[in-house]
Amino acid sequence: VQLVESGGGSVQAGGSLRLSCTASGPRFSNWFMGWFRQAPGKERELVARINWSGSNTHYENFAEGRFTISRDNAKNTLYLQMDSLRPEDTSVYYCVADSYATSSDWRDYTYWGQGTQVTVSS
Repeated sequence: VQLVESGGGSVQAGGSLRLSCTASGPRFSNWFMGWFRQAPGKERELVARINWSGSNTHYENFAEGRFTISRDNAKNTLYLQMDSLRPEDTSVYYCVADSYATSSDWRDYTYWGQGTQVTVSS
């Protein structure tokens, strides 16, 4: 499974970005997927995750109400819509996948993209 993120960039506080993650490999629709982020000097942290069908999602507290995770299995693509961005959202964002993962622990996710930088200025 290969994961390729896109959509990162620089925005001002209060702005929006939409990240995409295109997956190649078999049976994308069977994979649990998510987004992690890591800022310099900080721990890698879960942003949101989604089950194989998109019927179940989970957001960390800082993302709840501002970010929306979704997927299009017909296009093998995962999305993260980020609204009301804050300077503290500045991080490298990673797309992740696993055959089954319902935790917030990055070690439970087998496949990772290369990451895309998101920078939010005040």
